[in-house]
Amino acid sequence: MVQRQEKNFSLVEAIRKAYHVGQEDEGLEPIVKVDQAGHPRGRLHDGDFVIFYDIRGEREIELTQSLTDKNFNHFPVQKNLNLNFITMIEYDSGLKVRVAFPPEKRIKNTLAEVISKAGLRLVKISESEKAIHVGYFMNGKSDEIFPGEERVVVPSPQGIASYASKPEMSVREVAQAISSKLKDSACEVIVANLANVDAVGHIEDKAAVLRAVEAVDRALGYIVAEARAQKVALFVASDHGTVEEWLYPDGAINTGHTSNPVPFILASFCSDDSTIFSLKNEGELTDVAPTLLEWIGLRKPAEMSGQSLILNQPITPRKKRRVLLLILDGWGMRDESHGNLIHEASTPHFDRLWANYPHAILKSYGEAVGMPPHAVGNSEAGHLHLGAGRRILLDRVKIDKAIEDGNFFQNKAFLWAMEGAKKKHKALHLLGIVSHYSSHGTIKHLFALLRMAQASGIKEVYIHSLIGRRGEKPESGAIYVEKVEEECKALHVGEVATVIGRFWALDREENWDRVEKAYRALVYGQGTKVYPSLSK
Repeated sequence: MVQRQEKNFSLVEAIRKAYHVGQEDEGLEPIVKVDQAGHPRGRLHDGDFVIFYDIRGEREIELTQSLTDKNFNHFPVQKNLNLNFITMIEYDSGLKVRVAFPPEKRIKNTLAEVISKAGLRLVKISESEKAIHVGYFMNGKSDEIFPGEERVVVPSPQGIASYASKPEMSVREVAQAISSKLKDSACEVIVANLANVDAVGHIEDKAAVLRAVEAVDRALGYIVAEARAQKVALFVASDHGTVEEWLYPDGAINTGHTSNPVPFILASFCSDDSTIFSLKNEGELTDVAPTLLEWIGLRKPAEMSGQSLILNQPITPRKKRRVLLLILDGWGMRDESHGNLIHEASTPHFDRLWANYPHAILKSYGEAVGMPPHAVGNSEAGHLHLGAGRRILLDRVKIDKAIEDGNFFQNKAFLWAMEGAKKKHKALHLLGIVSHYSSHGTIKHLFALLRMAQASGIKEVYIHSLIGRRGEKPESGAIYVEKVEEECKALHVGEVATVIGRFWALDREENWDRVEKAYRALVYGQGTKVYPSLSK
């Protein structure tokens, strides 16, 4: 006997039903709106205008490629889908799109560039999950690899549905790669990232998170032993906090980033250090690059506004000092033990370093990393500021300001899309994250675009909502989609046509099967169907 499939008559209803069968926001299977006959509404058609309003960029490249690249061949795509495509910021300079807020200028004299100019050899090591952060973001949002800079990328685990099933990820292999470079005396500066705490911290699985924290600590112990053996100074830092504040005040689990400081430790294992030094008690991420440069005897460039954290350590002609900057991704500091999984985990190696070597706490959130006051940190802003040594105003702040002063509504790329859709009788599609705050975007930017569409008098406006719980309370996706529907109703413009978990749409490691699922939902309408309300 074939079981009759129950029809959904509301997007929010369909999302909540998905929750009841075990789906979560981030991995939500596509949900699409259809007409009475079951035909998908609001699909992307030839000549339509699309605004991808996400602002982070590196996770948006693959989906954008599939929708715009004429030579795309990673999976079958609709031929002659000539979309007029706009991205909020530049995701990649090679994309055939218009950019609403292009980059203003190159960030000069980052840590990597200064080390390169000094003729030193720099090695960057990470697993693939964080390769873009120690590469692109740490080099000032630049793909340039400087002379003398080497990249070592260890593949993150593949073929698993979630890092919760392997919270150790590839940390052992990363630690071994670090050990190999520590033994190579030609590697004068090493920058490495241990990804586990951040990557696993976004998953609602306490046991997995504790394993991730402890795996990082074991790797730290292994690295400390090798750094000591090779007489290399060890700088330990982080980019932002995560699991040290695992619970919201009401007891709900917080899988997002935090607005807590992060640790900084300077453990000198160099044989020629007779000077006793100390560190300032507090600083911010912008201070790490100047501190490292002072340690190896290089003057910081004029562009770096950060200050060295080292006290009573005079600048001397450059010594043959090797250094390892180890980034414990997502490792935050918080005094309160309740809901603090860093505190709850067994971390003897970190605790020993903290107790026995000069240390400080660093601001890694809000204005210290170019974000609005008290905004939580993230890996993009964290690595950008670790490498830049100065505050960089992030795109989110620039765009918010443009909305406030009205320049957003005069943006040439947006006006081109609005006027083009109206003149050519084409649909306007607004694609992006729906969240109060995410490093990938905000519902505030979507609502501003809807107001523009209303003023332009466009007939067909479709919203394709990407949801994901990071930093949000459970089942927040349904809440945000409902807010978007309410805004559409209030403005009398637009409708939500697609809802899909960000896991599928925002990949960055060429998991093309995931991207294809998002593509097929947007273009062909494949997914759980939502019919017009029976009350209409």
